[in-house]
Amino acid sequence: MIFVYNALLGLAQILSGLISIFIILFIVRAVISWFSPDPYNPLVRFINSCTDPILVKIRSKVPTIGMLDFSVIIVILLLYFIQTALIQSMVEYTTMSKNKYLGQMIVLPDVLK
Repeated sequence: MIFVYNALLGLAQILSGLISIFIILFIVRAVISWFSPDPYNPLVRFINSCTDPILVKIRSKVPTIGMLDFSVIIVILLLYFIQTALIQSMVEYTTMSKNKYLGQMIVLPDVLK
């Protein structure tokens, strides 16, 4: 049972790391968009290929206001929310369950009860 709890904690850490990488990619994409990047640059193509699937869905729901595109900001806020709410909940649930499980395994002698 301890393996399951530790595996869930490991999964939460991996997801948190992936979300952090995606947040960095979106920030880099926003900064690159201020300049005139070469669309054939391998780094620009990689960043666009990683971020476009998410941005296309958000852009279809959120209209642009003039030349301002708020989709990157919305995606970053959503990723922070997921990282804070979902991942932290997974960690706390696993920690509480693990401590409860370990507490049940400890059998106190009658003298200490």
